[in-house]
Amino acid sequence: MADSLLELLSPYLETPQPNDATASLYLNRLSTLSLDALQTTEPQSLAQSSHSTLLSLQALSNRSHRAFITSADHLSTLRSSIPQLASEAQQLRDAIPKLDEQAVSFSTKYSKITDNAALERRKKAVQLARNVDRLSDILELPSLLSTAVSAASANPGVSAASTTYSSALDLHAHIKRLQTLYPESPLIQDVVSQAEDAMKEMTTNLIAGLRSQNLRLAAGVRTVGWLRRVAPDLESLQSQGATGTGEGALGAIFLVCRLAHLVSTLEALDPLRELADQETQRRTHGKDQSDTWSGGQQTDRYLKRYIEIFREQSFAIVSLYKNIFSSEQSDSEPAVSGLGPAEAHQAKSPSARPHDPLQRLPSALATFPMHLVRLLTDTMRAYLPNVRDRSSRESLLTQLLYCAASLGRLGGDFSMILTELSGEEDISYDWEDVMRKHRALAGRLEQLTSRVPVH
Repeated sequence: MADSLLELLSPYLETPQPNDATASLYLNRLSTLSLDALQTTEPQSLAQSSHSTLLSLQALSNRSHRAFITSADHLSTLRSSIPQLASEAQQLRDAIPKLDEQAVSFSTKYSKITDNAALERRKKAVQLARNVDRLSDILELPSLLSTAVSAASANPGVSAASTTYSSALDLHAHIKRLQTLYPESPLIQDVVSQAEDAMKEMTTNLIAGLRSQNLRLAAGVRTVGWLRRVAPDLESLQSQGATGTGEGALGAIFLVCRLAHLVSTLEALDPLRELADQETQRRTHGKDQSDTWSGGQQTDRYLKRYIEIFREQSFAIVSLYKNIFSSEQSDSEPAVSGLGPAEAHQAKSPSARPHDPLQRLPSALATFPMHLVRLLTDTMRAYLPNVRDRSSRESLLTQLLYCAASLGRLGGDFSMILTELSGEEDISYDWEDVMRKHRALAGRLEQLTSRVPVH
């Protein structure tokens, strides 16, 4: 039915399209309408639909007119652009084989040339571009090392310092490995130089840590262990000087640092020492001879405090030294202890060692107690005559004996050296009485301890 109607209406249509699906659908709909509907309602419906479509087109053109214009421009040039694109693509496809031939010819020609500066620069640039991340990591190593050392010095806590110093030592070991792998690289040499500066700062901080006020055994062992890793040259000095105790120069550095702390602690008594110096001036100028037993109170206070600090610090220094370095001294003799009696005697005999015209230097601890005793005796010799009260002087001498006995438990008894202090007749009598009382007290204590039953 729709086809028949379309044939009848085709002379009245401007562009007849026999295969138009929309027209076929509309004609099928018309065949279902009555004659009255075709004359009355259908024209109105068509007019309404036409008006609605016109309004939609107007709104769309107002809203998207720029896109329409651009699409129209592109559509107008599309017929010429597509053939041009096809022609250029064909030219590119034809030029690829020629380009490949030229690249192969260039590679074959210049691959055998080794002295071409341009090619060398290009190779270096390409290699640098490939390894830029690794190079940036290597360049950051000195700054990381310096940061770790600074953080350890800023946070002197045990746990924080242990972590940061361990990290710094690991970074330094990694830098040394890089130096071993690339000994001729200027970049690695620069990184190593900056790392050495940071390790010198770390060595300075560690040595300064040995001068801290309350140095414990664990902290001392840890600090000496770090110094061995940071400055191994200090240990190599033992072949030039020390008697094979395994301490190298670290033992001397430890004793010097602790001695510096002792001296700084004693310098805190300067206000009392100034008062004692005033009494020394009055005694030497003869201004206080009228009452010979009334002077020396300030000197007595100064000497008591001085001996108390000296006794505590000297015992701590020597005991710390023995506990830190005694294990190394015992470890340095396994080869002799593992031999038989004849071999051990031959190894220990002087004839078994090469002839040395110069005697080896003793260990640092061998002469250190003598320096401490000299420091004490010089002070006592200078200020003890100021104390004119007999009981005060006996108290000081007794305190000296206890100090000598305390250091004597570590092998540094200097009680016999104290007899040199009796320069005056009164002091010599006091010294004899104090020694007699001290020996009597020691004898009674020994008797009491011998009577205690052992369970």
